[in-house]
Amino acid sequence: MTRAAGVRDSVEETTRDFWSSRPRRPRHGRKIAGVAAGIGHRYGIDPVLVRVAFVVATIVGGFGVLLYLLGWLFLPQDGDETSGAEALFGKGRSSMPAGLTIVLGLLLFPATGAAFGGGWLHGGGVVLLALAVAGLYTLHRRRGGTNRPTPVTTTSGASASFSVRDTDGADVDSSTPGWDPLGADPLGADPLGWDLPEPDAAPPASHASTAPGAPRPRSPISGLTAGLALVTASAGLTLSLFGVEWFTAAHIIGLTLGVLGLGMVAAAFAGAGRGLVLLAIPLAAAGIALTAIPFDRLPSGGMGEVDAAPETPAEVEDVYQRTMGSVRLDLTELATADTPIETDVRVGMGEAVVTVPADADVTFSCHSAMGSVDCLDEGDEGMGTTPVSGTDYGDDGEGGQQITLDVSSRMGSVVIERD
Repeated sequence: MTRAAGVRDSVEETTRDFWSSRPRRPRHGRKIAGVAAGIGHRYGIDPVLVRVAFVVATIVGGFGVLLYLLGWLFLPQDGDETSGAEALFGKGRSSMPAGLTIVLGLLLFPATGAAFGGGWLHGGGVVLLALAVAGLYTLHRRRGGTNRPTPVTTTSGASASFSVRDTDGADVDSSTPGWDPLGADPLGADPLGWDLPEPDAAPPASHASTAPGAPRPRSPISGLTAGLALVTASAGLTLSLFGVEWFTAAHIIGLTLGVLGLGMVAAAFAGAGRGLVLLAIPLAAAGIALTAIPFDRLPSGGMGEVDAAPETPAEVEDVYQRTMGSVRLDLTELATADTPIETDVRVGMGEAVVTVPADADVTFSCHSAMGSVDCLDEGDEGMGTTPVSGTDYGDDGEGGQQITLDVSSRMGSVVIERD
């Protein structure tokens, strides 16, 4: 086995061992969710130092909150079979309410944006995050054997056992080797020695509330939260209609989600609030869309396709634009002329494609806020990219038709190609 293969196997084994023996969040002695206390106990470190590390990571790198949320979601609590995030998908039992798990999952979006948005140290937070992960890996390699948690056995895999009484009144354990269910006496004891309840004995009242399929107790918090959310949305819409500029659609949705989020957290402690999730999910999706897509800055021009092929410089329009759709501009039919050509192509959501003659001298600027750019062998893709610009003279060199292009799309692809 090569050294590289050995290193890879070691990394994989350490990662698997970390996940199987990851820290457990204690129920006592914690400040918020027990993430720092769990890490400190797992590796024999003072929890205060771990808390200080989270604070420093938040101030310097901007990712401390993100890491804490991930720990809250994926580190099980003492006595639980699995974490709250895994339990949400049926991977085991967790004491974390489903409503709280969903709220924490939604908080990951702004926390991720803050950590990787480049606001701190001009993107240096990514480097610090990598160093933090490497430090945790090294810590587990050196102290992974310290305070390893005891796995919690699932109730589904437990063997059934019960006790009966023999004729002398002594208990007999059904799980002992001496009990032979297939022997001559399958019951393993005198049937008259069984301790059975009286026929008219009623089961304890507490069993009825824990029976499978029993309805959950209703909590007034869910109804109150839904009412407050409706009032908040109505008030925001009314203020917007009266001309209060701050109450945009995105702000109204954000306020409503804030009310629902607080209500879900409060209802989660009462074992309720699942119905609020059905309201929060579509609102969150709409809020993300309104935040990511700046509708107020989309170009005008309606929806549909523009397919233009001007034959003379006079036929070239100053601007070709669509709010949603595509613009295809073919400049290869232009008759050779000394008149410089300049035009803009703007698309809100969709595709912008410009085809230029093979021998034209093209000065271009291309930009896609969310999508891809491929302009005369200059390209970029992703979100928040910088404009791509330059001058391309073609294979024949300088001296062809002069064309200046400014091509942009808020969400979609931008292409400038030669015939």
